Amino acid sequence: MATDESLDALIDLCGAWIERANERTKMKQLILDMDSSESPTHGQQEGSAYKGHFGCTCYHPLFCFNHHGDLERAMLRPGNVHSAHDWLQVLKPAVARYKKRSITKFFRGDASFAGPDLYRFLEEEKLSYAVRLPANENLQREIEHLLTRPVGRPSKQPKVFYHSFSYQAMSWDQPRRIVAKVEWHSGELFPRIGFIVTNLRWRPNKVV
Repeated sequence: MATDESLDALIDLCGAWIERANERTKMKQLILDMDSSESPTHGQQEGSAYKGHFGCTCYHPLFCFNHHGDLERAMLRPGNVHSAHDWLQVLKPAVARYKKRSITKFFRGDASFAGPDLYRFLEEEKLSYAVRLPANENLQREIEHLLTRPVGRPSKQPKVFYHSFSYQAMSWDQPRRIVAKVEWHSGELFPRIGFIVTNLRWRPNKVV
């Protein structure tokens, strides 16, 4: 079981099941979600390490699911790697599985996966994407007009505002669309702010 061939077969096992299941379904769209998680360890397992984000000694596996909740591909990784480590090895085979299908294809990811290599890969593979983007001063300046608390008595429901703009980070080869969401909650001094980088042309609230 510990040979490279066996490990590769285990990694491809869920994908083989997915392919058989897809033969019996008529898909109209595909949504791929990528995320990492922790798998706590106890003892001296090879590759386990303390991960401060999770507060435990663990492995740090990477998963790719589809919109039905089916596991497309997974990779067991050492506990101390970054959340996006080896993302291409997990995502590329999953994308290739649907390459010949004439369906709309989407990708969702959190801020751990925000990076120009991922954007370029998805654009080349004709996938629409929405990826959370870490805030910075340049992004904050674009939404300054939404950072003044709304006048009047605070409502029980959050007041939500959206803004869409073009932005190019220094590491990007081209400008990309950013969608910002600003939420003002009753009893909170500062708004909750989120940014998404996307190639979707939908209305900002629909992207979010």
